[in-house]
Amino acid sequence: MSIHSYLQQHHQHLIQLLEACVNMDSPSRDKEAGDRMAEWFARRFEELTGGRAERIPNSVYGDQVRCVLGSGSRQVLLIGHYDTVWPQGEAARRPFFIREGKAYGPGVYDMKAGVLQAMFALRALAELNRLPADKQVVLLLNSDEEIGSPTSRALVEREASRSLAGFVLEPPMEPDGALKTWRKGSAHFTLRVHGVSAHAGVDHDKGVSAIEELSRLVQYLHGLTDYASGTTVNVGLVKGGIGSNVVADYAEAEVDVRVRTLEEARRIERLFAGLTPSLSGARLTVSGGIRRPPMERTEQIAALFALARKIGAEELGMALQESGTGGVSDGNFAAACGLPTLDGLGAKGGFAHSTEEFVELDEIPRRAALLARLIEEV
Repeated sequence: MSIHSYLQQHHQHLIQLLEACVNMDSPSRDKEAGDRMAEWFARRFEELTGGRAERIPNSVYGDQVRCVLGSGSRQVLLIGHYDTVWPQGEAARRPFFIREGKAYGPGVYDMKAGVLQAMFALRALAELNRLPADKQVVLLLNSDEEIGSPTSRALVEREASRSLAGFVLEPPMEPDGALKTWRKGSAHFTLRVHGVSAHAGVDHDKGVSAIEELSRLVQYLHGLTDYASGTTVNVGLVKGGIGSNVVADYAEAEVDVRVRTLEEARRIERLFAGLTPSLSGARLTVSGGIRRPPMERTEQIAALFALARKIGAEELGMALQESGTGGVSDGNFAAACGLPTLDGLGAKGGFAHSTEEFVELDEIPRRAALLARLIEEV
């Protein structure tokens, strides 16, 4: 029996489990809910695959889950997360439902369907005795990806350093389902400007406006955006001052930067470190830096995609394309460790982080088969 046929036979079982986990809230900052979700996925992994799952204790967020299938020396890493952007109670407000072949519900697309899709891919390899004896598959399920992976980054990097290839279970690109061979890196900076307050009507000339200084910096920073190279700068939050009749003595801004290459990321960090105020009497402090390094398209990543495209075309009737995005994932961390990483191996659908998010149910067996065959062949 082919892997795809096996997965088609077990499709309804996957849908049943998908309904169950989507109807369980798992917001990133709710440890109790996260731990419940971690335990649920750990038990399902062991039941489905016969592998072993361990919960890695986390004192702040839900426990991380490390699932292992096989015992070979050549490790393949699957990277996923079970946390969602939705608050406690969201699942009760709009539970899982199916309409016209699409499944809806909080976190169904990002990324609970992708996690189950991977588990069933591993189940197929185990049941059909298709996992090569020299391989071990590690499936990481993180609890804090949606808030930047503050406690799971080290775990991803540790496992990446031990692996020969990595597959990220984030959704493919919309709407055509392209796989991701690159992602921009992200940086975050906070600019704090201190000026001198004064009465705007009586002593205007004695004041130094922090807002004026900040506005000049904002214009300069937005001018750094270069679509040709892929660098974007967005000052997304600005605040300062206490009233229109007071020269503002304080203002601050939050800045998001996205870059295609590590070289550009380092240039941006140097640029922000070198910022200086232009108004006499104003003081500027800058904090922050690169949060996720870029996932750059390397020859090794291109080779992984070529393998996926070959499997898709020859075995699954898929005409896979490759693409990239300014969004980030834990794949950024893995790729920055030098691990050949292919992203977008999750469920096909749309509208992540929206009440309209969905997955295309009929696509799940084929996408799961693609992942299983990649694990087998890499």
